[in-house]
Amino acid sequence: MDDKRVQFWVLYLTRFAEGFGFITLITLLPYYINSLDPSSTTVLGITISAGLIIGLYTTGFTLAQTVAVVPLAWAGDRFDKRLVLLIVLGVGIGVYALFPIVDSSASFIAIRALQGIAVTGTGLMTLSLVGQIADVGTRANYIGKANAASFGASILGSISAGTLYDAFGFGPIFLVIVCIMVVAWVGTFWYLNPDETRIEGFPFSGLALNRRILTLSTFRFQYAFSVTLVRTWVPIFAGVSASQGGLAYGGFAVALTVVAEKFTNMCCQPFTGRLSDGYGRALFVFAGGAAYGLIALVVPLSPWLGTGLGFPAELVVSIPTVLAGSTLPAWLPYDSIGDQLVLIGEVSPAFFPLVFLSGLLGIADSFREPASMALFADEGTEEGGVASSFGIRELVWRPGSVIAPLLGGWLMVELSMASVFYVGGAFALTGVTTFLVILVHFHGRGALLEW
Repeated sequence: MDDKRVQFWVLYLTRFAEGFGFITLITLLPYYINSLDPSSTTVLGITISAGLIIGLYTTGFTLAQTVAVVPLAWAGDRFDKRLVLLIVLGVGIGVYALFPIVDSSASFIAIRALQGIAVTGTGLMTLSLVGQIADVGTRANYIGKANAASFGASILGSISAGTLYDAFGFGPIFLVIVCIMVVAWVGTFWYLNPDETRIEGFPFSGLALNRRILTLSTFRFQYAFSVTLVRTWVPIFAGVSASQGGLAYGGFAVALTVVAEKFTNMCCQPFTGRLSDGYGRALFVFAGGAAYGLIALVVPLSPWLGTGLGFPAELVVSIPTVLAGSTLPAWLPYDSIGDQLVLIGEVSPAFFPLVFLSGLLGIADSFREPASMALFADEGTEEGGVASSFGIRELVWRPGSVIAPLLGGWLMVELSMASVFYVGGAFALTGVTTFLVILVHFHGRGALLEW
């Protein structure tokens, strides 16, 4: 088998392992909250509320990611990316092996911080190596395939985590993750060639002034607010009570709205990545970002669309009992009718339009993501710092990913649920407008098609 192809498959497996572990912890977070039952505590005379401790369950992870970006990206450019990847994968194996023995909020937050370092390092190194190994005209296609592996892990992990927890508890779930991570580590060690590039100095300083990266960052900074708001609030819109502006769907229906976006994104990225290799990166960033913003504006209209199109108010899915097995998770509402398990969800006419729009969001973002990543890979490779280039990409995203949830919560409570999606859509549209104006002004009218 072709040596390059084997290396790509190993990197896809590693990307899958990273995504599976990450989404599993997100899915299990409420169970850890219930299990650890955090309460207020006093540290050095300062009282920390239970709510703040719960917030640290996620913030500890995010802060560790932010702190880890620069040193890990620098190490990847300065030394062997394969070696750095093996180290962070090893850290990840240890981290997931520790989660079943967590017995306090403090230990959970600390291990989540280590998980943040492992997830960030694995993501940076896999994407950097995919971009480095791929030829210039094929990078978006290979990056799209790597992202598809991560989305596949997200779908499988989010569906299986709750089911396995209900049946077996925490231990077996993390045993599965550790096994997948070990296979990825062995595959990386055995099949991935050592990285012989060595970048002296501090590539961040030069790449931070790269004209193409600066131009793309004007879009990415604003788009981070859009994606964080929309992606976070689609399931919130589906699940919260009508008094809070939501649709009050059960867990099964909410899960389908989330899976729809991930599934379409996963299926489309290899194809859209190949298209952007042939027709230009900037065009696909612009088109995908604009489409995402326009679709986000329509999401609050899903009840009106559902009523107008006459969609039903009940979701029924039949599964043969022999295929479903003897145990289904408690959050699935089902009845046993003959040899069928019938999953029944009380929804509303808005459900099918909402799932459809969520799927369209995934398609729109599949045009933008591989093209954007390939642009950063192109510039990083040419300037001698592909890991640092992806590090800058991560840092530009951070303000939006941290601030947007706070903004969304305020909008939802003080204004309306719909305002979250209107603001999210507006961020995407102002982002692509800014991108287009700067692109034309500084790089010429043909830049949209030439990049």
